[in-house]
Amino acid sequence: MDFVRVQPDTSVAGARALMRSSNMRDLVVMDGDKLAGVLSQLDLYLIQTLTEAEPESAVVEEAMATQPYVVRPDVSLAEVVHTMWKERYGSAVVVDEEQVVGIFTTADALLALSQVLAAETGDALDAGTLIKDVADYNGNERSE
Repeated sequence: MDFVRVQPDTSVAGARALMRSSNMRDLVVMDGDKLAGVLSQLDLYLIQTLTEAEPESAVVEEAMATQPYVVRPDVSLAEVVHTMWKERYGSAVVVDEEQVVGIFTTADALLALSQVLAAETGDALDAGTLIKDVADYNGNERSE
């Protein structure tokens, strides 16, 4: 599992540029070998819109989530995806024996879903399930 990492003292502008160049929406924040947090595109947006914040001089530590959702590599995909949906997490940091080994994002969850649907139907584009059956559609409430 490959992931992009930054340090807490990285500038917000530098993190934004890294997100663009790596095509990632979530960055793992590492303080040396220790997980410090996760920085998402939403975090960057929020720090830019805060009236008291100075985005030009802000650093990652000021914008990141300091309590990211952390999972072991042997946790089931279903459990991780369900928790991400239920808690509205955008990612899960994968940690094996106190070492960060990757990050699982909503994009990864969508890839996994497409692979499951393709395996069940033989064609991911004709999976048989309508988007209105799984999305928040016309105000319908989602169930757990």
